[in-house]
Amino acid sequence: MATEQVNKPGIAEMPEGLTGPGFFATSLEKAVGLARKNSLWPLPFATSCCGIEFMATMGSTYDLARFGSERLSFSPRQSDLLMVMGTIAKKMGPVLKQVYIQMAEPKWVIAVGACASSGGIFDTYSVLQGIDRIIPVDVYVPGCPPRPEQIISGILKIQELVEHEPLRRRLLPEYDALLKSYQIE
Repeated sequence: MATEQVNKPGIAEMPEGLTGPGFFATSLEKAVGLARKNSLWPLPFATSCCGIEFMATMGSTYDLARFGSERLSFSPRQSDLLMVMGTIAKKMGPVLKQVYIQMAEPKWVIAVGACASSGGIFDTYSVLQGIDRIIPVDVYVPGCPPRPEQIISGILKIQELVEHEPLRRRLLPEYDALLKSYQIE
């Protein structure tokens, strides 16, 4: 009989740092990464069925608030995570790009669902074949539409990326070159 490994609650591993009786010290970069990771403010840009799945993700059954993303922001200037969900028509492309430009740094993007990632089943002249043609994307969530568990997995991937991103990455020439490749100044 095989024994199953059961997830038991325990004490999380301590990050790298100096420790002693009554104190713990770590680097500023790790402290800021931890704070950013657990306080993402998503801006949902939902145009179709993926938005409905996202609503389910925010509900009590899946409770996205457990991951520090309970405060949805509908203003680009007050959000740091753009969640693009659903079919994006080519006419909507400039609007999406403007929303991305208005967001303050640092900012991250999740393409939720097949339509946002690759145009989905709509291989037509009027549908943008992936939002990565107009803005940089950090995480892709597959599915048509993706289940709430998949959206949560995408949020966890973004959190991992946010936690380990160096503070100065946004000031590097490589980041400027990336934005220039999208005609974003």
